[in-house]
Amino acid sequence: MTTEYHAKLFAHELSRRHSVADAGKLAAALLDAQVDLNPHQVEAALFAFKSPLSKGAILADEVGLGKTIEAGLVLAQKWTEGKRRILIITPANLRKQWSQEIEEKFFLPTMILEAKNYNKLAKSGVRRPFEQKSLVICSFQFAARWADELMVIPWDLVVIDEAHRLRNVYRPDNRIGRALKTALGNAPKVLLTATPLQNSLMELYGLVSLIDDYAFGDAKSFRAQYARITGDEQFDELKERLKPVCHRTLRRQVLEYIRYTNRIPITQEFVPSEREQALYDMVSDYLRRPSLQALPSSQRTLMTLIMRKLLASSTFAIAGALDSLARKLERQLRDDTTMREKLVEEIAEDYEEYEDAADEWPEEGEDTELLTESDIANIQQEIADLRAFRDLAVSISENAKGIALLSALRAGFAKAQELGSAEKAIIFTESRRTQEYLVRLLSEHGYDGKLVLFNGSNADPQSKAIYTAWVERHKGTDRVTGSRTADMRAALVDYFREKAAIMIATEAAAEGINLQFCSMVVNYDLPWNPQRIEQRIGRCHRYGQRHDVVVVNFLNKNNAADQRVYELLAEKFKLFSGVFGASDEVLGAIESGVEFEKRIVSIYQTCRSEADIEEAFERLRTEMETNISVTMEDTRRKLLENFDAEVHDRLKINMAQSKSYIDRYERMLWAITKHELAKLAKFDDDYLTFTLKAVPAGVDAPSGSYFLSKQGIDGHRYRLGHPLAQHLLSVAAERKLNGAELVFDYTAWPQTAVALAPLVGKAGTLVAHKLSVRGADDQDHLIIAAMTDDGVRIDAGAAMRLFEMPSRKSGAADLQLPQAMKATVNEQRKTILDEMARRQSTWFDEEMEKLDHWAEDRRAGLKADLKELDEQIKALKKEVRQTGNMPEKLALQRKARALESQRDEAWRAYDAAAKDIEVQKDGLLDQVEERLEQAVSDEELFAIRFQIV
Repeated sequence: MTTEYHAKLFAHELSRRHSVADAGKLAAALLDAQVDLNPHQVEAALFAFKSPLSKGAILADEVGLGKTIEAGLVLAQKWTEGKRRILIITPANLRKQWSQEIEEKFFLPTMILEAKNYNKLAKSGVRRPFEQKSLVICSFQFAARWADELMVIPWDLVVIDEAHRLRNVYRPDNRIGRALKTALGNAPKVLLTATPLQNSLMELYGLVSLIDDYAFGDAKSFRAQYARITGDEQFDELKERLKPVCHRTLRRQVLEYIRYTNRIPITQEFVPSEREQALYDMVSDYLRRPSLQALPSSQRTLMTLIMRKLLASSTFAIAGALDSLARKLERQLRDDTTMREKLVEEIAEDYEEYEDAADEWPEEGEDTELLTESDIANIQQEIADLRAFRDLAVSISENAKGIALLSALRAGFAKAQELGSAEKAIIFTESRRTQEYLVRLLSEHGYDGKLVLFNGSNADPQSKAIYTAWVERHKGTDRVTGSRTADMRAALVDYFREKAAIMIATEAAAEGINLQFCSMVVNYDLPWNPQRIEQRIGRCHRYGQRHDVVVVNFLNKNNAADQRVYELLAEKFKLFSGVFGASDEVLGAIESGVEFEKRIVSIYQTCRSEADIEEAFERLRTEMETNISVTMEDTRRKLLENFDAEVHDRLKINMAQSKSYIDRYERMLWAITKHELAKLAKFDDDYLTFTLKAVPAGVDAPSGSYFLSKQGIDGHRYRLGHPLAQHLLSVAAERKLNGAELVFDYTAWPQTAVALAPLVGKAGTLVAHKLSVRGADDQDHLIIAAMTDDGVRIDAGAAMRLFEMPSRKSGAADLQLPQAMKATVNEQRKTILDEMARRQSTWFDEEMEKLDHWAEDRRAGLKADLKELDEQIKALKKEVRQTGNMPEKLALQRKARALESQRDEAWRAYDAAAKDIEVQKDGLLDQVEERLEQAVSDEELFAIRFQIV
C-alpha cells in the first residue's frame, strides 16, 4: 500500500531539479520520450548541460546517429524546467521533419514560422511573432531576415541544425552567419553538424566562436597559432581547448548498439520515344532563350530548374507547367497584376518543393512591369510556342520511363524476395501530375488496390477514406492528435505498412516519416540536391531497418547530362550503395545542396554538345575533389575523435544510470497515480495500464484508457509531463501532513537489503527535508534522516528504500525529533553544500583557464603584428648594407626609420591593448562570480514514527 507520505516523498523526488553534474538531469525527459534511446545520445545530451557557465555545445556525431534525438532530449529538459523561449534554426527543407520528430517523440508543441504566418501574426497586432508558447522553428534565411527581432528576445536555448553552413562566420562576406551570430550572441546554443571541420581549421574557429567568443582570441590570433599545426604538442593543446565545447561520436563506436544494413543500387535504363525526345529538345531550346517573358526575371534560375525537373519527370508534368506559363502571359497582356502570384500558385500545386526552394534561392533582379509594343509581339509569339509545346506533350499518352518502371518494380521485388524483406516499395516523384499518371499506369498493370498516395494535401478520395477509417479506429487514444496533417500522415503510413505494396510519394514523404518496414526506394525523378536524395533514402535506410535497402534509379540513355549527373551522385557522393550512404565529408563539402543544383542547371542551360557537357562535368568533378579533401582527415581524427576505452565505459555507465533512474521514476509515478486516483480509476499492475472513469476537477485530460509503456497499446500515453500526472504530483507534493506511524513489511518484500535486514523488529523516527538551491545551477535535494529508538542511524539510501516495501499506516504519532537526528540532517545538508562548492570551484577554474587562454591569444595576435614589422625593418637594414648606391641607401634608410616609428607606435598600442584585455578579463570575471551566486532554502516535508516487521 502507498500512503500519503509515500506520495508526497515520491512527488518531490519526481519533480526535483537536478544539478548539471548529475546523471539524473535527463531522467524526466528520458522517461517521457517516445523513443528507444542509445547510450551515445544520452552522453551527448548530458555533455550539452555539462557546466552552468557554459554557453553551449557543438554536437558533432557522424551522420545517422540521431543528433535530432540528442537535441530533443536537451529541448525536453529545458521545457520541463519551465524554460520556454526556444528557437530551432534549420535548413528550410528540414523544418517539417523537426516539427514532426519533436512533437511525436517528445510531446513538445512546435510552430514553424515563415513569411506567411509571420506577416499574419504581425498584422493581427502581435508585437513579436517569434515569442510563442511553442518551440519556434525557422530557416536560416528567415532567422537572418529577422535578426533584429531575435536580438531582443532573451532566448533560453537556440538549436542550430546543419551548423556547418555557418562555419565561415568569421569572414566578412558571410552575411547570414554574421547576422545570426550578432543576433544570438547572448543565447545559449547547441550546434548540430556531422562536419565541423572540412577544409581548414579556421572553420572550427568559426563554429566555436558562434558558441563562445571567449573560447579563443580572434580570427587573426587563431590563424597565427593553429593555421599550420606542426607538432603533437600543438594538436594536444588545441584538442584540450576544444574538449569543453565539441562532442563527437563515430558510427563504429556504437556498432554494439546499432545494426546497419546495406544499400543495393539498381539502375533502370530507358530510351525516350521520338516524340518525347522532340518535346525535350524543343522545351530545352525554349529555356535557353536569352529573354523569356513567361519566367519572372527575379526567379529565372529557380523557374528554369523547376521546368527542367518537370520536363524530366513526365509529359503530363511538363504539359501542365507549359499551360501555366501560357496563361501567365495571357494575364500579362490583359494587364492582370496577379499574373506572377497565380503562376507561382499553379507551379507550386504540382511541384510541391517550390516554397522551400524559393526560400533558399535568392531573388536575382526585378521584374519589369511596363510593356513596349515589341514586348507585346514577343509575348504573343511566346504564347503560341508554349501552346504548341503543350499540345505535343498532351498528345503523348505513354512515357518510356513509365514502362521502364514496371520492369524496375519486377527486378526490385525479386531482389527484395531474395533478401527476405517484405515486397514493399516507395516511389518518389517531384510532380503531383506525374504521381497521378503513375497511379493510372500501375493500376492498369496489376497493382490496382495495392497503392497508397502521399503528397502535400492528400485530398484524393482514397486518402480521405483511409484517414476517416484510421481516426475511427483510434478514437479516444493518443494516436489521434487532432492535427489533420499529422493524423493523415500516420494513417497513410499505417495503411502502407498493413495493406499496400507501393506508396507513390512526392517530396512531402521525404521528411519526418519512418518506413523501416519498407526496403525499396524508387527515385522515379532524381533530385539534383544530394542532401534531398539522402533524406529520401533515409526514410527506409535508418535505425531499425532489418534488411538491405534496394535503391532504384532511372537513366535516360539519350541524355548525356543526365548520365553525368547520375555518375557524380553515385560515384562521388556514394549515395546509392554501401552501409552508410553519403559520407559526412561529401555532404559537408557542398554545405548547401542548392549551390550544387545551380551548377547543374547552368550546365544544362549552357552546354549543347556532348563534348561541352563532358568538359563542364569534369570541371565540376575536379572542384569537388578539391573540396572533398582527405588532407583534413588526419587532423579531424586527432582533434575530434576519442578512441580510448574511457569513452566506451562512460557510455555504458551513463546508460545504466539513466535506465535505473527511469525504472525508479516509473515505479514512483505508478505508485502516486494509484494512490491519488484510487476512487477514480481501475488499475492493471501487470500491464501498467489504467482506465480513468472520471477526470479530477480542473484537469485538461480525457477519461478512458491510459498506458505507461512506450509500446503502442491503444489509449493515452501516460507520462511524467502529461497534464494528469502533473496535477497528481502537485496535489501530492503540496499536501500538509501531521505525522503518523508507518509499518514497513521487510518480510513481505521480494528484495533484500543488507543495511535493513538487521533492523527487522525495531522502531524509530524518520524525517524528510527538501534542500533547494537557486542560482546558475538550480537544484533540489531530498534529505532523509532515520534513527532507531536504540540510537542506530540508518543510512540515507537505505532509509529511502524503506518506502519501496509493502507498508501500512497504523495511526497518528506524536513526534519529538531526537537531537542526534537534527544533527544528521545538518550533516547531510553540509555534505551537499560542500560538494556544490567543490563543483563551483572546478567550474570557476575552468572558466578562468578559458579567459587566461583568451587573453594570451589576443596578446599573441598583437605580437604577431609587431613581429611582422620587426622582420620588415630587418630586411630593409640588410638591403641598406648591401646597396652601394648612396641615394638608394638614403631612401631605404628613411623607409626603415618610418617603419621603426610605426613599430614604436605599435608597441604603445600593444601596451594599451594588453591593459584593455586585462580590464575586459576582470569584467568577465565579475560576471562569472555573479552567475555563481546562489540562494539556499530548506523545508521539512514530514516526520514519521516507523516500525520494520
